[in-house]
Amino acid sequence: MKLARNIVIALIAGVIAGLLLNIFSPDIFSKVDAFLFKPLGTIFLNLMKMLVVPVVFISIALGTVGIGDPKKLGRIGGKTIGYFLITTAIAIVIAISLGLLVKPGEGGNFETANAVYEAQEAPPVAETLLGIIPTNPISAMAEGNMLQIIFFAALVGFGMAMLGNKVERVKELFEQVNELIMYLITFVMKFAPYGAFGLIASAVGSQGIDALKVMGMYMGVVLGALLIHTIVVYGGSVALIGKRNPIWFFKNFFPAQVVAFSTAIMQGAAVIFIAQAYDIQLSLGQLLTVVLTAVLASIGTAAVPGAGLIMLAMVLTSVGLPVEGIALVLGVDRLLDMVRTAVNITGDAACAVVVAKTEGVLGEPEIEDVHRATETA
Repeated sequence: MKLARNIVIALIAGVIAGLLLNIFSPDIFSKVDAFLFKPLGTIFLNLMKMLVVPVVFISIALGTVGIGDPKKLGRIGGKTIGYFLITTAIAIVIAISLGLLVKPGEGGNFETANAVYEAQEAPPVAETLLGIIPTNPISAMAEGNMLQIIFFAALVGFGMAMLGNKVERVKELFEQVNELIMYLITFVMKFAPYGAFGLIASAVGSQGIDALKVMGMYMGVVLGALLIHTIVVYGGSVALIGKRNPIWFFKNFFPAQVVAFSTAIMQGAAVIFIAQAYDIQLSLGQLLTVVLTAVLASIGTAAVPGAGLIMLAMVLTSVGLPVEGIALVLGVDRLLDMVRTAVNITGDAACAVVVAKTEGVLGEPEIEDVHRATETA
């Protein structure tokens, strides 16, 4: 909790520093941003990215070994995929509904004529699914292709599970590497408050208070949808299916949420916002198309900042909206991306609770933990 507290303090300090420099001394901000804010953020992001691939590969492989039974592995995989597809569809519906209710894109007098965004071509869904199997796992790791890394790691874990004692030393090596990586993560996270300060100060300072006011309604819709989705959908699934107190769940997962600060909620909210900004009415059929396309697109969204914008271009194209409208949300996307990531990992944890409960392997929570969580709330 000490780390979480320091990160929150750093975020608040970053917002204040960025706004003050933007308002009173923009010239000084550009220099401070170049020599302090951006380097701090870049160093932290690079340190985290450095550990992403080994963390994913080792943890997935060991997790697959732990499951062992191929039938059990398939059953758990099916439950996990089903959970994410259903909750993703619900997230998009929440975002679209809130956008239609609040109407963040109306009356904003946006300069849509000068909005320019050069879209990168989004891969077809079939290509994304077929591309899960890597032709070169080493290349997949070098490129950070998470779907391919996960597939290969699960395959390696499955092989170790089937061979059993024959590869016991390999399994021990993986466990030792996992211990090393966990230590490195703990070490890197000590730098998290400084990285958070640099990232938020750079983002807020470059945009300024005027831009934040203009985009306030859009940000409100996204943040509101994220809050509803987190509490109602994830909290509800933990309570109803996982049979756990949501307060206990959120309290114990809070440090990870603060550290994470990407879901399909952005796709739905941004589509409605852009349509309203351009004064384009979407039909019910188009809204359903947005839901379906965004769900499928979310499967192939890379876990890196800004990757969702590529998939947003795909969703906009599917309903005939101008891709250039992405320029309207580009300025605040990095701010919202941190919150979306926190919600994303909350969904991962909620899914783990739900699947573990349905598999009968989730032990009873400590009564003291539940009591303390309730008192804290």
